[in-house]
Amino acid sequence: MNAALYAFDADAEPAQRLADALGAPLRRIASHAFPDGETLITVQGVSQVALIYRTLDRPNAKLFPLLQAADAARRAGAGRLVLIAPYLPYMRQDMVFAPGQALSRDVLGRLLGEAFERIVTVEPHLHRTRDLSAVFGTAVTVLAAAAELAAVLTPSPDLLVVGPDAESEAWTARLARGLAAPYATFEKVRHGDDQVELVLAPEVLVAGRPVVVVDDICSSGATLIGAVGQLKARGAARIVVAVVHALVSAEAERRLRGAGADEILSTESCPHPTNRVSLTALLARALAQEVAP
Repeated sequence: MNAALYAFDADAEPAQRLADALGAPLRRIASHAFPDGETLITVQGVSQVALIYRTLDRPNAKLFPLLQAADAARRAGAGRLVLIAPYLPYMRQDMVFAPGQALSRDVLGRLLGEAFERIVTVEPHLHRTRDLSAVFGTAVTVLAAAAELAAVLTPSPDLLVVGPDAESEAWTARLARGLAAPYATFEKVRHGDDQVELVLAPEVLVAGRPVVVVDDICSSGATLIGAVGQLKARGAARIVVAVVHALVSAEAERRLRGAGADEILSTESCPHPTNRVSLTALLARALAQEVAP
């Protein structure tokens, strides 16, 4: 099958690694900005199957050029478009929480679902959504990164894996299985509208143990900072924070380290200084059928 991987310049490094793993050519998506801020997008080369790699952290400036790239590839002769978006934004807004709000998950779903035959992503931040394919109206492949995170962590007999809240239990359990370690999660106890306390059951033994705190996403870092601070106070020997998507600012990262995090690591889904976990092999396995002859 005639397939190629396409990428914007900002995504060239991870896209090249993926292209090499797939044995597919990497072709450039050129972007020209006019003085008024509009963009002209041009794809180079023609292929029957166009795999477009685009990390979608800080998404607003990236989404319209991505849709232009999809249109350009289609007009250049692509019969099948596949989006590789290791980080998929706007998944947190998966319901209308207050009157007058947009349902951002569905807005994004319509935009991308109409442009691509398939979307491949890693650990989208979902709580109430069971089937993204139904929401997007196109095939969505969701990949888990627990094995990739486990591969760069050091297992030990007394290791404890901890999730910062009950919502993190699914990926906390997956990572714990990969490390053959027990796990626990904090619970959020609300003391009024603006006061939330993180509580870890007293029977969870922390003192003297290495601890991995895991979450799918770190943005403001507030919940992770609270969790790390409590684990430090309870005598954790060493605390490693492992996240899939690092959206955290430099200031929040500083506060996280100040709370007691000895190490912070993340996958390459969002470019960040803490990136240590490659997603190349994970994505290549999911996309092998797209480039098969």
